[in-house]
Amino acid sequence: MEWRDEGIILGTRKHGETSAILEVMTRAHGRHLGLVRGGRSRRMQPILQPGNRVDLVWRARLDEHLGLWQVEPVELNAARLFDSACAVYGLQTIAAHLRLLPERDPHAGLYETLALLTAHLDDPAAAGELIVRFELLVLDELGFGLDLARCAATGRRDDLVFVSPKSGRAVSGEAGRPWADRMLPLPAFLQRGAGIRPDFAAMEDAFRLSAFFFARHVYEPRGLEAPEARAGLIAALRKHLLPRQGENAA
Repeated sequence: MEWRDEGIILGTRKHGETSAILEVMTRAHGRHLGLVRGGRSRRMQPILQPGNRVDLVWRARLDEHLGLWQVEPVELNAARLFDSACAVYGLQTIAAHLRLLPERDPHAGLYETLALLTAHLDDPAAAGELIVRFELLVLDELGFGLDLARCAATGRRDDLVFVSPKSGRAVSGEAGRPWADRMLPLPAFLQRGAGIRPDFAAMEDAFRLSAFFFARHVYEPRGLEAPEARAGLIAALRKHLLPRQGENAA
């Protein structure tokens, strides 16, 4: 069997003395692993770094086999991204989320979003917003998507300030205010067409929102913990964004 695709590298691990097992998110074949012979060589190591976009040929005798990769570089992002703590933690967090999905299961929307993310991960203001949107997209692909378009109680599309922890649906301020202490805040920038750039407080609310539903629907049922890199990502975003917001306010 043989096919060709484009992919973004998520990680590698050693295999034997000279080879590496490469994990890639591909456009048409989902998250996919394969063996790269000579993957630990000086020539290949700079190519097989997380965040790099590559052209791939996969070959195996049977579809269920691990298979062999032939890898050619398309866009070497790793050197740029590794200079940013936000980017490093962001890549690790994204890879952990993608591993929640079945291997070899195509998710074209996630691939396109990941390609956009790699262009902006070293920009903390953009990275935080894009990663939390990526998390909501992963929840949707897992079958636990949130409905943030209209109020669950009234159907109205404005004044959406809460999310119901039970249904994952938006709730207006008027309908949800009596139960505000039980609701999750809905950051305004997540509403469709808002066109708002979030401050760090709104970004933290958004990460808490996605974390709540990951824990309820994914991590707890599977006996998993949230990825450690995610806490590192939020700490790196806080370090970069809070001083700037203070300067802007002054």
